[in-house]
Amino acid sequence: MESPGAEWPCLRYRLLPWAHALFLPTLAMETLNIVVAFCSQKIWPVFPQCAGEENWVDSRTIYVGHKEPPPGAEAYIPQRYPDNRIVSSKYTFWNFIPKNLFEQFRRIANFYFLIIFLVQLIIDTPTSPVTSGLPLFFVITVTAIKQGYEDWLRHKADNAMNQCPVHFIQHGKLVRKQSRKLRVGDIVMVKEDETFPCDLIFLSSNRGDGTCHVTTASLDGESSHKTHYAVQDTKGFHTEEDVDRLHATIECEQPQPDLYKFVGRINVYSDLNDPVVRPLGSENLLLRGATLKNTEKIFGVAIYTGMETKMALNYQSKSQKRSAVEKSMNVFLIVYLCILVSKALVNTVLKYVWQSEPFRDEPWYNQKTESERQRNLFLRAFTDFLAFMVLFNYIIPVSMYVTVEMQKFLGSYFISWDEDMFDEETGEGPLVNTSDLNEELGQVEYIFTDKTGTLTENNMAFKECCIEGQVYVPHVICNGQVLPDSSGIDMIDSSPGVSGREREELFFRALCLCHTVQVKDDDQVDGPRKSPDSGKSCVYISSSPDEVALVEGIQRLGFTYLRLKDNYMEILNRNDDIERFELLEILSFDSVRRRMSVIVRAATGEIYLFCKGADSSIFPRVTEGRVDQIRARVERNAVEGLRTLCVAYKSMAPEEYEGACRLLQAAKVALQDREKKLAEAYEQIERDLILLGATAVEDRLQEKAADTIEALQKAGIKVWVLTGDKMETAAATCYACKLFRRSTQVLELTTKRIEEQSLHDVLFELSKTVLRCSGSLTRDNFSGLSADMQDYGLIIDGVALSLIMKPREDGSSSNYRELFLEICRNCSAVLCCRMAPLQKAQIVKLIKFSKEHPITLAIGDGANDVSMILEAHVGIGVIGKEGRQAARNSDYAIPKFKHLKKMLLVHGHFYYIRISELVQYFFYKNVCFIFPQFLYQFFCGFSQQTLYDTAYLTLYNISFTSLPILLYSLMEQHVGIDVLKRDPSLYRDIAKNALLRWRVFTYWTFLGLFDALVFFFGAYFMFENTVVTSGGQMFGNWTFGTLVFTVMVFTVTLKLALDTHYWTWINHFVIWGSLLFYIVFSLLWGGIIWPFLSYQRMYYVFMHMLSSGPAWLGIILLITVSLLPDVLKKVLCRQLWPTATERTQARNQCLSVEQPTVFMLSQTSSGLSF
Repeated sequence: MESPGAEWPCLRYRLLPWAHALFLPTLAMETLNIVVAFCSQKIWPVFPQCAGEENWVDSRTIYVGHKEPPPGAEAYIPQRYPDNRIVSSKYTFWNFIPKNLFEQFRRIANFYFLIIFLVQLIIDTPTSPVTSGLPLFFVITVTAIKQGYEDWLRHKADNAMNQCPVHFIQHGKLVRKQSRKLRVGDIVMVKEDETFPCDLIFLSSNRGDGTCHVTTASLDGESSHKTHYAVQDTKGFHTEEDVDRLHATIECEQPQPDLYKFVGRINVYSDLNDPVVRPLGSENLLLRGATLKNTEKIFGVAIYTGMETKMALNYQSKSQKRSAVEKSMNVFLIVYLCILVSKALVNTVLKYVWQSEPFRDEPWYNQKTESERQRNLFLRAFTDFLAFMVLFNYIIPVSMYVTVEMQKFLGSYFISWDEDMFDEETGEGPLVNTSDLNEELGQVEYIFTDKTGTLTENNMAFKECCIEGQVYVPHVICNGQVLPDSSGIDMIDSSPGVSGREREELFFRALCLCHTVQVKDDDQVDGPRKSPDSGKSCVYISSSPDEVALVEGIQRLGFTYLRLKDNYMEILNRNDDIERFELLEILSFDSVRRRMSVIVRAATGEIYLFCKGADSSIFPRVTEGRVDQIRARVERNAVEGLRTLCVAYKSMAPEEYEGACRLLQAAKVALQDREKKLAEAYEQIERDLILLGATAVEDRLQEKAADTIEALQKAGIKVWVLTGDKMETAAATCYACKLFRRSTQVLELTTKRIEEQSLHDVLFELSKTVLRCSGSLTRDNFSGLSADMQDYGLIIDGVALSLIMKPREDGSSSNYRELFLEICRNCSAVLCCRMAPLQKAQIVKLIKFSKEHPITLAIGDGANDVSMILEAHVGIGVIGKEGRQAARNSDYAIPKFKHLKKMLLVHGHFYYIRISELVQYFFYKNVCFIFPQFLYQFFCGFSQQTLYDTAYLTLYNISFTSLPILLYSLMEQHVGIDVLKRDPSLYRDIAKNALLRWRVFTYWTFLGLFDALVFFFGAYFMFENTVVTSGGQMFGNWTFGTLVFTVMVFTVTLKLALDTHYWTWINHFVIWGSLLFYIVFSLLWGGIIWPFLSYQRMYYVFMHMLSSGPAWLGIILLITVSLLPDVLKKVLCRQLWPTATERTQARNQCLSVEQPTVFMLSQTSSGLSF
């Protein structure tokens, strides 16, 4: 039984404007769902069905021009709908501070430091609250400013869009107002090249046939022109007064995100007669974001506005993205938090065990007051526990998060400054919209890319045609000269004979007639074109860019399509004579048939059927023609990545044509199974054809797109293409960009196949096919380049994906998703065609949350790609021809697809290497820092006495050790840039968060524990034997702590120097400068350089320590012992178990040594001296 909540769409959508007004915009729909759910359960039995819903689950009634229906027609129930505002921002002025603080304190580290700061404020602790409070305040403030600025930019973009002027009809006059004030029911006028301000029902245009042309590049990525049709009874309204007199209501479905689906009807009222009811479909709907082309103006009525438009419903809400490194940091933080609690707990217990004897609990020199003796034991123990927590809390330094934020922010400029990623043609360079995900660029496992405008230039070019085995190429170059257009005949074959000439002209006529191209005349040219030269001023537009390329290509070969007028198609032949053909029928193209046909009548009275389509669709229907020669040419062009079509024809007798007309008419008027009956009629008509030839069109790939995909696959990254384009078009592009190779076995999971077999059978058959080889593909085989295993590619369309995403009919929780994912895992590449924008996001989400949890990246250039860009871990926008919606909503933006190679394989690699070392190093040096403090409590009666001076405690992470690791994390290059570009497989060494795994984390932690033991006990045993200086003075506890601290600062700094591969003067300056700064500061703080500090407890301590010879020897010896295990481990691992990166480093070192030697030998043999 269906849930009652499903019958409440009217309530939900009437409440939507109030929800936006009363609640936070991002919580509006969630609040509504709660309200509707409550109403459904509590008051559903007594609440009547919404008026006008009839049998539809979701519907709305719109009064055109806000006019009430005539009396007696139907009840007038005004409805509230949201206004036309678009909201993409995250914060408002009122909720910024609480919402941003809530998001920031969701981070475990920030929340932890807040608790520590509050504890320091409440109780008496060994350290000052300032040591935790100031760094936390700095981090929170800087992050809030950055996020506030980013959201301010989104507010600015929203305001620019919401304040655009819109023309609408009011009382028969044209009125102008802001887009945000538009309401459902308003009649809007849109002019040529303007963008539709909301979703409109097309009422009329200036064209007599009631059509208009639009481009939907920002919605589905297709820049070709699409034809839409006005309502039959309103297409004659050409003036504002005519439209204002319209009396009609529209009933349609509630907003839903499918761009290609719309169901509704319009009731047009007249004074005398009953209302005329006309069906409305997607061909009558003009979507927000689309642009009007080749039409002077149109009138339309607003039906969906603001956040209810299909474009807005296809946008995902922008959520905070967190990188895998940040998640690892949070996990490590929890581990160290557990260690911290354990340390504090152990010390607290041991303290009270130690003080169980009276003379230890209250010694003679530190007697307690009466109030202290009467305090509750558990309260005292809890206070001591908190004090120990504060004492040891430096094991999790807030300075690490400050350093990470600075590293990300400063490191992001390396992308912006990269001259290799600057495009001279467009004058654009890379943009960084967020710096939080830099290291995620080095962890990508799946790339989801748009096709049109991302992989391709969206620029079709006619390459050649093959007629009866002869190849025709426009602008043939012969002996360095370009032959005339009409002479573009391949010189391999001799000139065709008489019958060949007839077939040649039939082929050219077929391409001039078999299409849906519209002609936009040049305003300066009056009348039909009289010559090919003048014909070139025609501008051809079509829903398919292939058709435009074919018509323009045939024009260069001598036949020019002029126009369609009064149902007659006019073409200009080679003799400059105009030929007229009556257009009788169009058998439209569809992705199942993969072909289209036209039936025309020539001036001589002969009737022809011209058909063009995919070779697999045409060849089985051909009974005559040079099939073998043409098939060979088609296969050769397909291998070269060209898009091929075959052309055929047949002559029809009048009786045969009349039978075809009756068959088509019966199918067209059918109310049930109309598409199925039309398909059967087409199948009967399109048979017994004569093959004429084939064409080849090139969809030009972007420069180096194929090389980029090949490099990404070698890096172990799986590439998926998600496009709204047709399957044939997309598949040809995939072959051209080497996503599919000649050896790839392409599997189809499409609507056509599911109609032939059940979805269950198709999935299990594909699963058996891909798993036939032993086991699944490993990561090393992801690229599909292995010669040992069959390379599979998968093609799936939007309808098939919808069926896969639906739960099974038996209601069981299991579905086909896991089986589909298993098939995809074993395919080297996947092509998803006919995808709506929200389906693209669903695909990304499906892979993102699969059991492996891979890191995903989405790249696109249009507004239709925004959803998947926001859904993926990393979103990249291409700054292309389809606007800047994708670039504005992405994390990074690049001028061309080819720049993705360097962004991932070089920048991403470096970012990950650098920040992973930064994180591990910070935890390591703080284990070295705090573990001696823990050991010291065993020697001071667990009195919470600090081992180090307060200045050393505060400055250790802020000054003494922070700058070297920051510079390392900005400048380190473990291998050269050229090496990373030349050998993409090095990217695999860092895959799956390799440098932040538990094994590596454990090694760094135990290395820190070992070094801490060496520092503390080395100094302890040295002090045990050398308790006085040469002057007879005794060493105290501050000298002991200073010695441990000195060894520690030198060890952790030299450890970083050993890890550095890329040395510059800046590294030398920072590393040695930090050590020098520590020495100078210690002399200053000890009153040596600045005598005014002589009153404090560290007076002359540092100098006393250095005045002892054993102290010098101890420092050198302890540093050497501490560094030795790490050096031995590096040497052994490089010799016995080297990684690919380490082998590359060794090879480059050998080359760098050999090249100077060879150079000197060659110079010496030449008798040159230096």
